[in-house]
Amino acid sequence: MDKIKIILDCDPGHDDAVAITLAAKSPKIDLLGITVVAGNQTLENTERNARNIVQCLGIDVPVYAGCDRPMIREKMTAGDIHGETGLDGPVFAPLTKELEKEHAVSYIIRTLMESDGDITVVTTGPMTNLGMAIRMEPKIVDKIKQIVLMGGAYTNGNVTPAAEFNIIADADAAYVCFTSGRPITMMGLDVTRQVLCYPSIVERMGKIGNHASKLFVDLMGHFCKSQKEVFGWEGGPLHDPVTIAYLIDPSVVEVKPMNVQIDIRSTQSYGRTNCDFFGYQQLPATADVAIGIDAEKFWDIIEEGLRLYS
Repeated sequence: MDKIKIILDCDPGHDDAVAITLAAKSPKIDLLGITVVAGNQTLENTERNARNIVQCLGIDVPVYAGCDRPMIREKMTAGDIHGETGLDGPVFAPLTKELEKEHAVSYIIRTLMESDGDITVVTTGPMTNLGMAIRMEPKIVDKIKQIVLMGGAYTNGNVTPAAEFNIIADADAAYVCFTSGRPITMMGLDVTRQVLCYPSIVERMGKIGNHASKLFVDLMGHFCKSQKEVFGWEGGPLHDPVTIAYLIDPSVVEVKPMNVQIDIRSTQSYGRTNCDFFGYQQLPATADVAIGIDAEKFWDIIEEGLRLYS
């Protein structure tokens, strides 16, 4: 069976870090490159965090820095969740992993144009890099096998009642991606809030006893504490790795085809993913939206992924 070729576009971010960890070693995934965007923190922080993660885990994958701000709106970050660095908690060794000189948007365009149309683009942060790539070179659209994203919700947001962070941080870029016509699978808050990383989960992963499990424990120490302070939850929802878990084993997530439209016009509901769950509008489905997740199977996938590291 051929591996699934992916570009992972992210904004590390504690949960992005776990997504990278899963993707890099999975025998089912060929991680071609990591592209980084501003989101959970500034680009200076997120690209450094991505390099720290791959260096810590011994992952031989190039890292490209992309857009440092949204396409149109003002920049926003999530320091209340991810801390001043965007990856507070772990202590990393001095950084020697170099950043690639090519801009992430140029890398996405070049890699897709040189491909056989067999690359999946996974986004776990604001969709700025991919949106800009589509605008700069529309010919890449037909080269995208599918887009799998963590973002949005068909119910309630986590920044406003309407909007989830990755979408509201650059709704215009999300609009570009969702209107591209490519197959889209959306992992929204509706499912990612069902995989809370409770203390028992952290303990379970810590017992694996390798450097990847140690990093996981260090990451979750800060992440779960901040989630409790902000939302009152005993465990942090591990949003971003749901995208990779789905690619590894699609049965972990239940999806429903829906017409999805990104609100880029209103004030109260800017950034909302308007998902026509019941098909009221009788419009064609534009995305497969996750509506359920097998939490037990998800944590098994996380554990299996961590055990792949020596």
